[in-house]
Amino acid sequence: MSERADVIIIGAGIIGAATAYFATLQGLSVTVVERGLPASGTTSRCEGNILVSDKELGPELELMRYSLDVWKGELAEFGHLWEFEAKGGIIVASRETSLASLDRVTTSQRSHGIVAEPLDIPALRELEPNVTDRALGAAFYPEDSQVQPILAASHLLRLARERGAQLVVNAPVTGLVREGDRVTGVRTPKGEFSAAHIVNTAGTWAPEIAALAGVNVPVNPRRGFVLVTEPLPPMVHHKVYAAEYIDNVGSDDAALQSSPVVEGTPAGTILIGSSRERIGFDSTVSTDALRQIAANAIELFPFLERTRILRHYHGFRPFCPDHLPVIGHDPRAPGLWHAAGHEGAGIGLSVGTGKLLGQALAGREPDMPLTEFRPERFDEPGFASHDATEVHA
Repeated sequence: MSERADVIIIGAGIIGAATAYFATLQGLSVTVVERGLPASGTTSRCEGNILVSDKELGPELELMRYSLDVWKGELAEFGHLWEFEAKGGIIVASRETSLASLDRVTTSQRSHGIVAEPLDIPALRELEPNVTDRALGAAFYPEDSQVQPILAASHLLRLARERGAQLVVNAPVTGLVREGDRVTGVRTPKGEFSAAHIVNTAGTWAPEIAALAGVNVPVNPRRGFVLVTEPLPPMVHHKVYAAEYIDNVGSDDAALQSSPVVEGTPAGTILIGSSRERIGFDSTVSTDALRQIAANAIELFPFLERTRILRHYHGFRPFCPDHLPVIGHDPRAPGLWHAAGHEGAGIGLSVGTGKLLGQALAGREPDMPLTEFRPERFDEPGFASHDATEVHA
């Protein structure tokens, strides 16, 4: 057994890295245990979104607003390290039904202080000259931002290590150590590690860690693909997506869903999404998904029909049945904490999650309550499962 730490964090993706960093800011000693290499899971398979635009009113939106303040506030001095861009987001409606849905969402958001500026067609054209002629209207969200997710996770972890955090790689957790009912450590092929608090930030694999403690945390994989184009001159200036994307994010449908999300990068490549499907950990390349993503993107930006795709990648978003992440202490297994299930918003929500957890782990009252994200809610009477059952390949 190694020297006892205050906190052991299981998983070195961006949620784990952010939690490690903010825990060290609270003066806690931290050990991060990673089954592979840092940022090698879902963190390396996404776009790096920090979006308020795709979230309806509720606790996830409030957590995103808090996180955005952290990205743009106390972490601003490091923004260049992870290519932080306050590029803004634009939602485009090309159907009457989508336009009505967009108006409903933006009106509701504005009533709660979200900056959502309606765009008529001339204003849209000024911001995005290459967008489809079929657009009927749009909304601009100046707060929407972007980071390079692997850089963000890597540098947050480096900053934590500079403050004394320890990192153990290639060390999958095979068991949990208990003293009575309390979880006090982890077993790995590299030995046992003990701490006052064990934090499960294992992403789509968080249920496996929870199961070692005998508790249910129904985080499941939701597969998504991203296309990457050849480098181009600036052609897409914001994160631009169709209004249908909002409905897909909040859907419980297990079947393939696809709606266009298009954005440029500092390197000149264009990232094109999105797709969602709940088929377990099936990593087979879906030509149907790639075809739909490409076709939808061309509808949004017709010039893409003449653009070469260099590569594609896919990952598994950690999906919870009620579309809320799991954050906080688990009273069903004292000593065990969770931070997982952020789905496609994990990059944006990571620093807010990490800061709140750091405060709670240090025995302080978090800046915002974690009640809505409590892990034990899944076992409470009346919890709506929303068809949480998944098929694991």
